[in-house]
Amino acid sequence: MLLKEDLTEQILNCAFKVHSKLGPGLLESAYQACLKYELEKLGLDVRAEVPVPLIYEEIRLECGYRIDLLIEDQVIVELKTVEQITDVHKAQVLTYLKFSGYRVGLLLNFRTKSLVKGIHRFIH
Repeated sequence: MLLKEDLTEQILNCAFKVHSKLGPGLLESAYQACLKYELEKLGLDVRAEVPVPLIYEEIRLECGYRIDLLIEDQVIVELKTVEQITDVHKAQVLTYLKFSGYRVGLLLNFRTKSLVKGIHRFIH
């Protein structure tokens, strides 16, 4: 099992590769598929569109919340293609971390000239 720091570094390196080849301006689904492909080429376990139930007291609600990518059952990756990351986008990742029990999340906005400006890391 990789350390989370090494794993997030691999994820980011793959994201940089995808962004540099495709550039900004595509749909989120295109970046998701290409990033998943690059991560799988490294031999990583990657699941897409992982359901996240909302649990409230004794009830479990399947509300349609989905993690874009879950890597090695350790790191949540939420992808965006928006003009600017807002507090709502950040809250979404924090909520996914809380509901899923995972500790590390990355929020990546591919609609930037430089992906470095679109990276947000979260630890829950």
